[in-house]
Amino acid sequence: MTSMTLISMGEWLAAVLLLVAAAFLLIGAIGLVRLPDFYMRLHGPTKASTLGVGSILLASMIISATHGRAGFAELLITLFLFLTAPVSANMMAQAALHLRLPGRAMPPEDAVPERREASEPSEV
Repeated sequence: MTSMTLISMGEWLAAVLLLVAAAFLLIGAIGLVRLPDFYMRLHGPTKASTLGVGSILLASMIISATHGRAGFAELLITLFLFLTAPVSANMMAQAALHLRLPGRAMPPEDAVPERREASEPSEV
């Protein structure tokens, strides 16, 4: 294979990844608008945007590799995103549970540590 063919294949693969990313990001945006309560709105975009931005960064790494530059910055951004997005979503959900933000389904009584301690029977 010639160098031009590899660049062309890399560009096609990057284009497909960008389309996949656009689909994930669109689904996440629709979920943010259409889902009824905070907890559901938190879930949809968090998962979809992580996959969407990850696909965009993967496409950027492929384009960088076909042009002879290592995509080290994109790899670091991807790792940072995959580590921080679930943690931040979990922290927001815990804060909403602590504030007793209403949702469609009631959370279990032991979902929040303060409620867990209050519902346990005291030992005499």
